[in-house]
Amino acid sequence: MRLQSNANDTHLEELRDFSNWILKVRDGSIGSSIDGIDKVLIPNDLLINEYTDPIATIVESTYPDFITNCNDIEYLQQRAILAPTLDMVESNQYMITLNHNPEKSYLRSDKICRSDHTYSALEHVHTPEFFNNIKCSGVPNHSITLKVGVPVMFLRNIDQSAGLCNGTRLIVTKLGNQVIEAKVHINKKTKKVQITLKYAIVDMY
Repeated sequence: MRLQSNANDTHLEELRDFSNWILKVRDGSIGSSIDGIDKVLIPNDLLINEYTDPIATIVESTYPDFITNCNDIEYLQQRAILAPTLDMVESNQYMITLNHNPEKSYLRSDKICRSDHTYSALEHVHTPEFFNNIKCSGVPNHSITLKVGVPVMFLRNIDQSAGLCNGTRLIVTKLGNQVIEAKVHINKKTKKVQITLKYAIVDMY
């Protein structure tokens, strides 16, 4: 689904209808629940009925001719793929492969604090494999692969007075060992931000 605001009156009416539908889905005021499974009827004009690869088809529908336009800030601002859950790894990985810039991967710390008096007991329970598989809202995955030109999003408030809030979208401009430089794009204004990685980076490639 693609949400755009720079359109004529007819498209603006469609935009309002779509926005209202999204809000109703969020509020749970439409749809039904059967045996604990929630079901929402999606309007026909929002469905992609013919596809071979679902991820590639959704990306092409939302980001047509992405390779040509991946450096167009306005193009990226006007589009986003909405997902009801955190299980977006395959879509993110597919989008990254379309960007031909060199990639850099960062790993978060996968060890518990040794100063904790319960360290010896927890060491056998909280293994590196346990930490590496944790996936939850507001916490990045164990491995993050980025490229220059890739859109990213803040998971928490960094500086609200500067507009660096949870949900702010940025475009990566430089990738350092422990610092990521990105640009915030709001309307036609840009702001360059340097993000210091506060995780213990144990390996990079």
